[in-house]
Amino acid sequence: MSSTRRTQSARSEREFQQPAPPDFERRRFAAALAGAATLPLLPQAFAAEAISSRATERDWSGNAPLRYPDPDVITLDPRFRQCVAFNAPIQRLYTGTWWAEGPAWNGVGRYLVWSDIPNDRQLRWIEEDGRVTEFRKPSGYSNGNTFDFQGRQLSAEHGGRRVVRYEHDGRVTVIADNYQGKRLNSPNDLVVHPDGSIWFTDPSFGIRGLYEGFPGESETKEAVYRVDGSTGRIEIVTDEVSQPNGLCFSPDYTKLYLADAGQTKVWDVDGERLRNGRTFSQITLPDGGRSAPDGIRCDALGNVWGGANPGVTVVAPDGELIGMIRLPETCANICFGGAKRNRLFMVASQSMYSLPLVVAGAHHC
Repeated sequence: MSSTRRTQSARSEREFQQPAPPDFERRRFAAALAGAATLPLLPQAFAAEAISSRATERDWSGNAPLRYPDPDVITLDPRFRQCVAFNAPIQRLYTGTWWAEGPAWNGVGRYLVWSDIPNDRQLRWIEEDGRVTEFRKPSGYSNGNTFDFQGRQLSAEHGGRRVVRYEHDGRVTVIADNYQGKRLNSPNDLVVHPDGSIWFTDPSFGIRGLYEGFPGESETKEAVYRVDGSTGRIEIVTDEVSQPNGLCFSPDYTKLYLADAGQTKVWDVDGERLRNGRTFSQITLPDGGRSAPDGIRCDALGNVWGGANPGVTVVAPDGELIGMIRLPETCANICFGGAKRNRLFMVASQSMYSLPLVVAGAHHC
């Protein structure tokens, strides 16, 4: 770097770090109280440094809160300001899992359920008092979870190589465990459609070792399936995938997004079928690194939120990265919950975090 560029860079850094005038601070605080999202847009030079570094060193117990705005909520595009609040903190609500996945919000019970795959259990965080209980053990080494439109929990199991539904009376109904007589691999994530159908992914990495279940042989190609809600018929909607992972619908259910082997793909939903498959996004971070989502969910504006490294990525409907949330651990999965469906829950390796938003999730969980 030339001496002129170093001088300019140093000057820019001093200007960026210089405290804002008091009058500006008062106006910004007033705007925040009025509900405006006033998080600053990070200049490109500082965005690269922020994204490539670890989450801010902080006391995640909450005993030493940070000054707003939360330094780990990073705006890369003005559109992200429609999603996040100036005065909202990232909070760690629990730690103690080995590898956390599959958060799902139960609105009636006001609790979050998620999977701790290697420990073969599901945990539950209760909103009323913040307690965490062991909800289900064994859990079939479950990965993804969701709730259908009747409030019944659905889980994708690695251990059982199946998708199950927990009925209101406690019975377990097997939704899918084979396709044309051949065992599934290791169902990973699942979503429900208003027509009653259940859509799920079936990669093979859940049967590759002992840590997340039991080793086994693949009998079917990796694919995305649809189970008819009335007949129970299971059909492949696409096998043009490598290792299909998280999936979600667009707000109007006309598109299906899929995290697959380092990229996010999208299809148009044509009734019971998919068509016009294409790449939606391949995330390049401001520092030139790559990030690939695991679990994904849509918000009401059509943005696709993904659990990734170094935390959560947020991609606009046009495929552009507009914001990120840094966490001190790799985030696997996310969901929207809370009374207004505007609380983002993030399960990241050993812990579970949350962040209040000013945008709601597109769907109930």
